[in-house]
Amino acid sequence: MGTQSLLSLLPTTTWSNISDQEQQNALARPAIAESSLLATQVDNIVNQVAEQGDAALINLTERFDGIRLESLKVTEAQVQAAVDSLSPARLEALETAYGQIKRFHQAQQQEDIVVETCPGVTCVLKTEAIEAVGLYIPAGSAPLPSTVLMLGVPAELANCPRKVLVSPPDKNGDIAPEVLAAAKLCGIDEIYAVGGAQAVAALALGTESIKPVNKVFGPGNRFVTEAKKQLSQKIPGFAIDMPAGPSEVLVIADSGANADFVAADLLSQAEHGEDSQVILLSDNETQIVNVREALDRQLAELPRADIARAALSKSRLILTDDIAMAVEVSNLYGPEHLIVQTAEPESLVGKLRNAGSIFLGAYTPESAGDYASGTNHVLPTYGYSKVVSSLSLADFSRRYTVQQITRQGLANLAPAIIELTNAEGLMAHQKAVTIRLEGEG
Repeated sequence: MGTQSLLSLLPTTTWSNISDQEQQNALARPAIAESSLLATQVDNIVNQVAEQGDAALINLTERFDGIRLESLKVTEAQVQAAVDSLSPARLEALETAYGQIKRFHQAQQQEDIVVETCPGVTCVLKTEAIEAVGLYIPAGSAPLPSTVLMLGVPAELANCPRKVLVSPPDKNGDIAPEVLAAAKLCGIDEIYAVGGAQAVAALALGTESIKPVNKVFGPGNRFVTEAKKQLSQKIPGFAIDMPAGPSEVLVIADSGANADFVAADLLSQAEHGEDSQVILLSDNETQIVNVREALDRQLAELPRADIARAALSKSRLILTDDIAMAVEVSNLYGPEHLIVQTAEPESLVGKLRNAGSIFLGAYTPESAGDYASGTNHVLPTYGYSKVVSSLSLADFSRRYTVQQITRQGLANLAPAIIELTNAEGLMAHQKAVTIRLEGEG
């Protein structure tokens, strides 16, 4: 798209002047490619892994990543060599982020809940770690040690017995040293150099080298996303973290917001990928003009300017009548990331219902949450923030109930149970109660 100005790429939409259909169009996400070809391609990969195991993983890694591996497993010596290769500053940054994320997630640990619902009837809600979790770490144009920490820290705190990390190798057959160092910090000692749909298939189905896991976490390209979707529907007892779509950010800014800060926030998400979406909502037209000009200036300085420009071409600058209307529009959209740069941002929190993660004030960039503030950066996209929560410690465990009832407790409940089983016609259910209460006991 060359150096075409964003002044022409990003017209201002006045929300109150457009029809309901135009409003829907303004908040539409870029279409996720869900072609029958993609589904067939992923299904073929899954079947290859199911039939050929490790051989399929090695062949597919050679085909897609350009390297034929002798072994998929990353050794402890390789991990230590990776750690040793990093500068003290890089290691310190990883340790700082690890500590921040750990502090926030540690506070989420749950105690068992014990309630005597009536005399003689005790009900317990218990939490138990998922036995085996798979952590998928993409390796496209840049390593993502931050994602290792976001997945590895809660898995560690939940005490999941098996933590399995998979990540595509580079042309030399290696995983980025930052990724391996982050894995070591999180106590992950089962690591495999394999990526793509084939890695998800291995985690779900198991191969000679990789035993299957119960749940897979982590972002990925459309092949990874499709594999997660297909396998979660096919394999009993296999689950995924959340539905996935392209990255997105929405910024609400009033007249007092710093336009350079707002533009930087929009660009930080736009550089993720050409299918990322960024939206600005403001009640001040001058602010929108200033942000548009700041986008032009800052875009020229970005190494990934072409990617960001492509994303911005599908994004929106929306003028609202007031901040209350901006809140309504944000709730309709349900963004992955929501940044609020207004005079009193904390006053809007209770009104902003639908967002994966909210960032309040001029000095709270989305980048902080992506790396080191402590919150998790694995968030629902594509409007799923209306019903799906951001990743947390709870996602790495399962909850189940335990109950114990005395004879007197059962006698206390019996009249209600008998009446309800009569209503439903389930006499065996009723007999299981009455047989226990016959005689003296």
